[in-house]
Amino acid sequence: MPSHDSPDPDALQNADPAPTAPASADPASSDPESAGPAASAADGTSRGGVGRRGLFGAAGAGLVAGGLLGYTGGRAAAPPPASTPDPLETSHPFRGEHQQGIVTPAQDYLFTAAYDITASTLAGLRELMGTWCTASEQMCAGELVGGQPLANRQAAPRDTGEAWGYPPSSLTITVGVGPSLFRDEDGRDRFGLASRATEVLTQGVPRFANETLREAQSDGDLVVQACADDAQVAMHAIRNLTRLAFGSAALRWTQIGYGRTSSTSTEQETPRNLFGFKDGTSNMKAEDGAEALSEHLWVGADDDGADWLRGGTYLMIRKIRMELEVWDRLRLLEQEEIIGRDKRFGAPLSVPDPTSASQEFTAPDLTAGGSASPLIPTDAHIRMVSPEQNGGARMLRRGYNYTEGSDSLGRINAGLFFEAFVRDPRTGFYPVLERMTKHDALTEYLQHVASGLFAILPGVAEGETMFGQALFGGDGEVSDGGASGGGEVSDGGPSGG
Repeated sequence: MPSHDSPDPDALQNADPAPTAPASADPASSDPESAGPAASAADGTSRGGVGRRGLFGAAGAGLVAGGLLGYTGGRAAAPPPASTPDPLETSHPFRGEHQQGIVTPAQDYLFTAAYDITASTLAGLRELMGTWCTASEQMCAGELVGGQPLANRQAAPRDTGEAWGYPPSSLTITVGVGPSLFRDEDGRDRFGLASRATEVLTQGVPRFANETLREAQSDGDLVVQACADDAQVAMHAIRNLTRLAFGSAALRWTQIGYGRTSSTSTEQETPRNLFGFKDGTSNMKAEDGAEALSEHLWVGADDDGADWLRGGTYLMIRKIRMELEVWDRLRLLEQEEIIGRDKRFGAPLSVPDPTSASQEFTAPDLTAGGSASPLIPTDAHIRMVSPEQNGGARMLRRGYNYTEGSDSLGRINAGLFFEAFVRDPRTGFYPVLERMTKHDALTEYLQHVASGLFAILPGVAEGETMFGQALFGGDGEVSDGGASGGGEVSDGGPSGG
């Protein structure tokens, strides 16, 4: 029997299931370039929608006996100091010029998934983009997918429920399209979009040394990156988007990551990778400013594909296995010379006898020690990938550690799921990776096992109904496919085939 404070099921059944309008109507507040943690922390609790935790408080008393309260209650019982933004309570603006999850302060957990489109028409693809858009906006605000839960127990729930009662947890969802969405491997124009593929997508990714790529873990028609400060919230996002894609798209591969290996904000500490070194010290960050981000990150008005990709970017994915057992047998001196940094403080080897963590940010002096015996070896990792050695090329990294059990030789199967966002990978990424795979001393301890290239769509503007509306065309209504209760599909564009 329901508890005394459970809602009337009939009232829930009759309630308007449509999602509420987003609270981030202020364009300034929705600009990820200016969205630091303090600026973006407040939005989640002010929306008029059905908050996951708010609904739990009103309707979920019956779940207390099931143990869920012990988890969520523990969170609520230990709030952080008022002056410290709690990442679990933070929600980032969903709409804006750029998508979330790029310059957003990197969260602790990642769940990325790539999909193969099974829909055969552009109308089907548009419906999926609309469905995902509605559900993503709800989940990023900490709301249930589809609004109020159905009281009808004969129907499948609109939300899978594993994040019921959880706060927004800084969830961001970022969507991109791969080259195969435009033309399949036989050159067929699948959805009438082939003429709009950019040269970057058409040319594809060149091959590099020391890679043994696995097709089943590479590429894809679509990619979705879900990042959160709670692993289950990230899992909930991918699970629900996959459920809503049934009949339109099928999972191709997934990747779970933890322990971010780079920082995207100056307010974040530099993390350590599985080799034990601080990683990404020189990474691009949100605070680098609009001019630098426009130069190296965002696709601009004069770029190829600007009619649908302006404000977007490109995502390069490399799954890199790390030979941990071999690395662990190296002397500390060797490890530091391979990386080019002191292991304890992260300072470049051009800093003599470092004693402080702040020395990590001392600019490496690549000339220190002279050309005959430089303090930072000629094949050190930080020298190989530095902008100074690569024509000023910069990228924004959002890497995560991964661990997937052990192999048949008893070695830990682990490494780095490397993601780099860049305005043009032909100038900002490929040359750096080629130099690294050929000349970087670190390459001996790495194995590239998967790869992917995707165009990350611009942000969803106010009034738009789908991801990539400028690409997929039309302003017509699309069904949310269950994210808010159903609707009619408007073709609004050429059919595929």
